[in-house]
Formats: sequence, C-alpha cells, structure tokens
Amino acid sequence: MPSPLFAERPSQQPPERGRVDALISQARRLRGEVDAVRRDAPADADDPRARWQRALCDLAVHQLDDLGAHLGQLREGVPAPGAREGTGGPAARDGRPRGEGATGSLLTRVGSAEWNLLTDEVGWSDELYRIVGRAPSAGPMSLDELPSLVFAEDQPLLSRLVTDCLVDGKPIDGEFRLVRADGRVRTLHMTGEPVLDGEGRTASMWAVFRDVSELRRSERAVRDTRESLRRDGERTGHRLAAELREAVLPAWRGPLRPTGEGGDGGPALEAAGHHLVSAGDPLGGDWYDVLALPGGGTLLAVGDLAGHGVSATASTAALLGALRGLAVAGIAPGALLGHLNALLEAAAQPALGTALCCRYDPASRTLAWAQAGHPAPLLFRDGTGRVLDRPEGVPLGATASGAAYEQAEARLLPGDLLVLRTGGPAGDAGGPGAGTPGTERLLALAPELSRARDVRECVRLAARAAGAEGGCVVAARVGGPS
Repeated sequence: MPSPLFAERPSQQPPERGRVDALISQARRLRGEVDAVRRDAPADADDPRARWQRALCDLAVHQLDDLGAHLGQLREGVPAPGAREGTGGPAARDGRPRGEGATGSLLTRVGSAEWNLLTDEVGWSDELYRIVGRAPSAGPMSLDELPSLVFAEDQPLLSRLVTDCLVDGKPIDGEFRLVRADGRVRTLHMTGEPVLDGEGRTASMWAVFRDVSELRRSERAVRDTRESLRRDGERTGHRLAAELREAVLPAWRGPLRPTGEGGDGGPALEAAGHHLVSAGDPLGGDWYDVLALPGGGTLLAVGDLAGHGVSATASTAALLGALRGLAVAGIAPGALLGHLNALLEAAAQPALGTALCCRYDPASRTLAWAQAGHPAPLLFRDGTGRVLDRPEGVPLGATASGAAYEQAEARLLPGDLLVLRTGGPAGDAGGPGAGTPGTERLLALAPELSRARDVRECVRLAARAAGAEGGCVVAARVGGPS
C-alpha cells in the first residue's frame, strides 16, 4: 500500500550520519554503565532504599532503550514515498533501529499501522501484530474494530483520539491499555496524524504504537519505592520526635507538692499537668511546665510553638530549657517572656509561639503572671469560675527583641483552683479567651471541679472538655482549707 505520509510535503534529508552514529554509541555506552550500576545495586528486597535504587536504574535503562531506538530511526531518515513493507511505509516508521543501531529489547515494542480512508486498505507492521497478540493470518483491524482490544474504560479515549484526528485534523498522542489474546495486559502509547489529499481532505491516517508497559511499570516502581522511603522517614521522624517529647514533656506530671507546704511558708500549691495527644497532629508544639522553685515558689507555664514533628519538638525543648533556667534564677514572669521572645528572635530558624507564665509565692499567696498572645488563666473559687484580667503581651517571635510584657498579680485563697490550657476548644490562643466555646465549657465545670478529690482529677475533667483537639492542661490548687 502506498504511503501518503509525505505525499504533499517536500523531501527532507536525514541528519549527518556520523553525528547520529556518535550519539547512538554514546547512548549504548551510557546504557551499559547504568546497567552496571543496576547490577551493583543492593539486592535486599526488604530494604526500601535498595528497592528505590534498583527501580530508578530500571527506569533509566528503559528510557535509554527508547533513546537508542529513536536515534536509530533518525539515522535511517525519512522513508521514501511509496516504500513497501520492509523498506518504507508503516514498517519504516515504527521506530526500529536497523543493523548496528538495534538495541534489542525495543524490537518488539514498537509497531505501526496505516488506514487508507479512500480504499479501506489497512496495513500493520509485523511488530504491531506481536504487540497486540494478534496472528498475522487474522489480518489487520479496521478503525471500527480497534476499540474491541482496549479496556472498556479506555475506549472513549481511543475513540476521541481517532475522531479528533479524522474530523479536526488533530495529531494523535495518548495512552490506553489492552488485553492480548493470551490474557496479558499491555499499555500502548499511540502517536499519529492524518494525511491530507491535494484538496485538504483526510485521505488516510497513520499511527505508531509503542508498548510502554515496562516503562510505566518502572515509573510506578520508582513512585512506590519513593513513597515507601517517605513513609519510613516520617515514621522515623515521628518516633524521634515522640521520644524527645516524652523526655521533655511527660504525658502526666503530678501532683507536685513543693517544699514549704503549710507552716510559716503559707499554703503550698498542688499542681498536675497533662499533654493531650491530637489525632490530627500528635507532635504539635504544645507544651507545659510545672516546676518547684528555690524558696518554695512554683512555676506554672503553658505555651504553643508553631509547627510540628521533630523541628517543633526540638524548639520546644530549647524553649523549656531556657524557661526553667530563667525561672530558677528568679526572673519575674514579664521579664522572663521578654527573654524567651529574644531567644526565638535570635534562633537559626525563627518561630512564632504563645506562652503563659505564672509564679506562685506561698508566703504571700500571690500569683504573678504574664502572657504572650495566650489565653488568661481560669480561677475557680467557691464553685464558680472566671477569667483573670489579661495584661498586654504580643506572641513570642512576633516582634524584635526588647518587647515589653506587662505583668499582673492575683491574691489566691486556700482551695482556689487555677486552670491553664493551650490549643483545642479549651483555649483561644489569639484572644483573651473569655466568651469562647472552649472557655465557656471549662467554666461550666466549676461545680465538678470544686468536688474533685485532687488536681489530677481536675486535669481529667478539663481534658475531657478539650476533647480530641489536643493541647496541654495544667491544674493547680492552693492547699489548706477551702
């Protein structure tokens, strides 16, 4: 069957043969080197990194095979008009390199076909019969019969490609899957274009079919192994962050009874804290601290650093270390937050965060506290609760060092209960906290909190109000008769 592909186009000369030969040699040499790397790659099937390395090498080999085939076709040049099977026509356009340019595995992976709309003649290359698993004696298939080979869900795509080519003159470029007679599933990439007669009408259509099954399988293997490595990395990072957080911030702490309980030292503070693990972000930047200070005082602090995972946990550890050192040195809460702000500002990776820092003096029963963009403490007394008036303070890391944090004081009575919180419905880190659903839910617990046996039970009640949103809760009660 005469090939009309170039019937209305000027003859084109192939590129200089020596240059293409040099490229073919380079491609062949590079393929051998990649193949050697593949053979030397670890063969441990249980090692995700080894599987990923081999998958990448397999993909590179397939792509170099394709490159060698295309260069071989380029060296052969444009087929002559009217060429017959074996010397031109569809067989010469199937991408096969000839002679020394053959790369082996591609010889059965590229085939071609041509449909003459004027004579209803159809021509298939031998390779196309082998690709689709059809016996040459059965003859080539018409355009109407071709979809019967293809997966049902891919048939609309093939029909659209063919229709766009025949009706609108659009080139064909798409992939679909087919099932061979032997049951094997193959993925074919189809390219082609219409051939117009002298009056601009579509006279025939030609197409090249490339079996890209192995190539797509290699690409999937690379994606799967890369995803496996990513999941392994996330699990490792999650485990490291969890271990670091557990070391710095235990799930439970308390009750804590500082020295100076009762006697001339005044009523001590019994405190407990709990970190609520969030299902959505189990390693967020929420933190708390309850620390007995020299002289009988107590540090109560909660906060939240932006971020999650190892980075947020490491930043939390650094911040808690600075917080404890400054508190033990006797720095007042307002000045202490100023130092923490300067610390975050000077960090290699600046971070934003909120914090609430309280210092209780049992001798005077005074609570001195300051906040950095954080909800105020809740004070429960005689079966009712309220939000303490909130002094001014910007979030940590939100302004240059030197920011001033106001400090407030509250006189506590024996039996008073303080609740500090972060995140979730229990808090509103961006505002004073009064009137938010989480705050109202906690304040509604006042009768139950007044009947609680100890501060750990108070924390349990507050944690139940926080639900599954995560965060931290600290409860502290002044000792002595209520």
